[in-house]
Amino acid sequence: MCAALLPGLAPGEAPARVVSGDIGTRHAAARVKFAKKLAELAEWADGQNLPAEAKISRSWLPAAEPNRIALACRPAPGDTAELPESSSDEWRARFQKLRTAQAAELFALAEEAAEHGHAAAAFPLLVEVIRDEPGHERARKILGYELHEGRWLTPFEIAKANDGQAWDSRFGWLPAKYVTRYEAGERYYNNRWITAEEDQRSRADPRKGWDVVTEHYNIHTTHSLEEGVRLATRLERLYDAWQQMFTGFYATDAQLARRFKLQAATHTMPQRHRVMYFRDREEYIKALEKEEPGIRVSTGYYLANKKTAYFYAGDEDGETNLYHEATHQLFTELGKTVRDMGRDGNFWAVEGIACFMESLTEGGGWHLLGGSDAVRLQDARHRLLVDNYYVPLAELTALGMEQLKRDPNIAMLYSQSAGMTYFLMFADHGRYRAPQVAYLAAIYRGAARPGTLAEVCRSTNEELDDQYRTYLESVDE
Repeated sequence: MCAALLPGLAPGEAPARVVSGDIGTRHAAARVKFAKKLAELAEWADGQNLPAEAKISRSWLPAAEPNRIALACRPAPGDTAELPESSSDEWRARFQKLRTAQAAELFALAEEAAEHGHAAAAFPLLVEVIRDEPGHERARKILGYELHEGRWLTPFEIAKANDGQAWDSRFGWLPAKYVTRYEAGERYYNNRWITAEEDQRSRADPRKGWDVVTEHYNIHTTHSLEEGVRLATRLERLYDAWQQMFTGFYATDAQLARRFKLQAATHTMPQRHRVMYFRDREEYIKALEKEEPGIRVSTGYYLANKKTAYFYAGDEDGETNLYHEATHQLFTELGKTVRDMGRDGNFWAVEGIACFMESLTEGGGWHLLGGSDAVRLQDARHRLLVDNYYVPLAELTALGMEQLKRDPNIAMLYSQSAGMTYFLMFADHGRYRAPQVAYLAAIYRGAARPGTLAEVCRSTNEELDDQYRTYLESVDE
């Protein structure tokens, strides 16, 4: 599970200035240097006949790939972040020394970014700092952690600890003393212990079910406790990646700078997002068809007026659909949002960013987003370079929600929207990444016009059209 990036921080306007590309360039350079030193450590471990230690050294950083973003994952609740087991004290000492030095360099870069009005770029760096130095006091406090009985915990985790509860990856939060009995197949329901089979039977009625509560989600499921917890884990993964990617969407640089100086308000419990998780597609359709007549063609749905996302077990589209709809939920509920955003234009970006977040995967303690092999990016490339389909930005940004959804070429418009989002994320070393966040904030608060994207990018629609083609031509098939 992932902790809140900025507990108690109220959403604000989008930052006026865009983040300097220099921060990203220097961050990338620091990773390259760190990777080289880790490779040297791996070679030393090979020479000492320490194959496991060599593997850890080589895999500590994700491989750098074009069109891919790697964000460090927050530690899970109860994660002690201990060094990997090793019979070699010397390897452990060398490994820790490299990580401590990397954490110090990244923290200094984060401080510099915050001091120069680029605080939104600083916060993902802080998460990487505590990956390499879990006990980094300043980084932990800025991110909202508190030292509790020798462990760095969020306010939510402290409340759980004080209540005698522990997080279990199979059963979620429950009293620590219950874990052994749950592992043995028992469940505590209606103030008594029953078998897991009895628990399943007693909740067969769709009006009943299980409630899974995490730091950022309230999930009600009619499938099973275990499936609800698995869903919660995936949603918390998305939440962590989303908050790091879009810090500038929900907080101003001034708010973030205060957090950096530890001058923000006392940390409070984060807002939780409601999710309904049905046992199968039939139950999903039956529950929603009166609310949304077109629900049969969907595999997941977010209802903004109810602030609830709906999914079902066995979804053939898997995590891509989950991340798509849950992204809509986060943008709608965590920013300063007007009703019917994108109604009069710029709706492509609302769908484009959700399509981009479909690419989220996790590996080796990293959130990975994008990639040249991403289906959405390859589809966009094919639409433009093979099908020769392209709607100029001047026309695309003028399309409102209903116009886009009723367009007979809606599938191709979605492909282009996804491709345009990848372009803004990665073209010219991420030059337009921060402007894209400012653009999204303007859309959600109802302030975007057809020319807003070009304005925040300090370009013209025609120049962006040309650069989009150049970018897709650079992407390998």
